Amino acid sequence: MTITVIGGSGFVGTRLVKRLLASGHTVKIADKRKSVTYPDLWVRCDIRNAPGETADFPESITDAASAPGKHDEAVKAMSMHSLIDVLKGSDVVINLAAEHRDDVTPKSLYDEVNVHGSENVCKACTELGIHKIIFTSSVAVYGFAPIGTDETGEINYFNDYGRTKYLAEGKYREWLKANPANSVTIIRPTVIFGEQNRGNVYNLLRQIASGHFPTVGKGTNKKSMNYVENVAAFIEYELSHDTESGEHLYNYCDEPAYDMNHLVLDVYKYLGKNKTKLFHFPYWLAYFGGMCFDLLAFITRRKFAISAIRVKKFTQNTYFVGSNIKKTDFVPPVALEQGLKQTIDYEFVNNITRLCKGYFGLRKR
Repeated sequence: MTITVIGGSGFVGTRLVKRLLASGHTVKIADKRKSVTYPDLWVRCDIRNAPGETADFPESITDAASAPGKHDEAVKAMSMHSLIDVLKGSDVVINLAAEHRDDVTPKSLYDEVNVHGSENVCKACTELGIHKIIFTSSVAVYGFAPIGTDETGEINYFNDYGRTKYLAEGKYREWLKANPANSVTIIRPTVIFGEQNRGNVYNLLRQIASGHFPTVGKGTNKKSMNYVENVAAFIEYELSHDTESGEHLYNYCDEPAYDMNHLVLDVYKYLGKNKTKLFHFPYWLAYFGGMCFDLLAFITRRKFAISAIRVKKFTQNTYFVGSNIKKTDFVPPVALEQGLKQTIDYEFVNNITRLCKGYFGLRKR
């Protein structure tokens, strides 16, 4: 099977491409950024372009943070390919590309990439006669949802990311209606973490690893999280399942969900730190501090790791259920706690060892 992975240079995409190659598939990577791991499979492409166009666009914050390595001038000088050229010959298109950070500037990028980009992918697939698309949406479409929300939950997004992910889903549903032979799988993952990612979970783990982490609020709020290998495995699983036409919708949530107190204590345990008591910071004070950082960001035109919305998201219950996945025979290859331990070992335990070896190796020279 020939598969094009749009956004395949990024965190999830790199893991997914590795799995697809191991399964014997022919893979193409379509991305604005060069794949560091699979440069020979990469073609420079931007889904903001209409199917036959090849325009260049300015680099965004997400561009700079999403893929390993630097987006150097040599890459920018390489030819941009059109969606038609890139997707030609594909049996399946997997679209992982997205503007996802909560501080994207300008905000119009959410619509340009997430919504119009999806529309362009659908148009190209129609023109080329491609009938299967897998699209990664997000549980952000539910907003601050009740505990245990599954695929039937109310759509109640609170930010531009959730809004544009839901609008993007609508583009694929329009594509389905246009041809009864079409098939789309929409996957709504919760937050994804793993080795070499620099997202929200990494920032949280880094703060805990510093030993000076105040748990905001009571710490009893539950968080659904996903280990990256499991998300990639489920996307691969979908290639050989749900082969019939129509829509196939899934929340993806590794189980069991952590509450914040247990998450912090487990991180300390994996770091070898003997801590059994946690310091709890009042929510109102943390939220006020976030508002102060928002004001400072507005005045200085700088971006900070702390904001009011991040404090609110951090203290909310974000516990979702994948009811539709439970109806399948899919089994995640890595237990959630094992994925957490592997991430901590790589980023904070073994990384210190690597740094020390490098330092003393240089000293010996």
